[in-house]
Amino acid sequence: MATTEFSLAELLICACADVWREEGEVLATGIGIIPRLAQGLAKLSHSPELMITDGEAYLTEEPVTLGARNHDGRSYAGWMPYSRVFDALWRGRRHALVGPVQVDRWGQANIACIGDYARPKRQLLGLRGFPGNSINHANSFFVPNHSRRAFVEGEVDVVCSVGYRKDRWPEGVRSDLMRIHRIVTNLCVMDFGGRSADSEHAIRVISLHPGVSFDEVQAATGFELQRADDIAETAHPTEAQLEIIRRLDPKDLRARQLKDNPPGIRVAGSAA
Repeated sequence: MATTEFSLAELLICACADVWREEGEVLATGIGIIPRLAQGLAKLSHSPELMITDGEAYLTEEPVTLGARNHDGRSYAGWMPYSRVFDALWRGRRHALVGPVQVDRWGQANIACIGDYARPKRQLLGLRGFPGNSINHANSFFVPNHSRRAFVEGEVDVVCSVGYRKDRWPEGVRSDLMRIHRIVTNLCVMDFGGRSADSEHAIRVISLHPGVSFDEVQAATGFELQRADDIAETAHPTEAQLEIIRRLDPKDLRARQLKDNPPGIRVAGSAA
């Protein structure tokens, strides 16, 4: 049963968990506290066939509790060292939920730096594994602060992961192995199911979080968004989902992930 007593972080965990719904037996990788809790929630609720790891070298049937320091009580399902992660990655049997700093209208993402690559205004992580990950398997994005700085007007400052911009793809390179499934933000959930004059994969809003309007989302985005015909309010967490989240995060680390730990149902007129 859905409830009205939940935080925005808990709403986002549930929305993020849905990116793996009906994905089948793939390696689910959540980067960060909220995506990692979402990965565990998905495994323990609607998608038990997902493969998840303990963050070290093993597949686990039971997600590892945040803050756990030893191997006691863990139920291992198999060996998954780094080399085998790449075996799954290169064969498309992975779906990662990652946190880009910038996203553009084509779904290209940046985690490297802000500004010119040769003389950046701010140095970030670097390209890391984004190029190889994005070209070989499905990805979803988690952006905790939906703003025009995150969803930029033009192209991202550094294209770390590929998107649906055709002229960025070298001739002869297969583009059918990549897929950007969902974008979850603190305001809404989006996908690439829209169509426009210059794109077969335009970003559209498919659900709005409680108390958020489409106009607010558009104002916080540097490019034009499409609105799904069946746009709905993002589903509230159920008591069963909240019980799993509390079990996976007994120290309530989720409460520290968003400024002031706002409630999941926003009062009209309050800040996002």
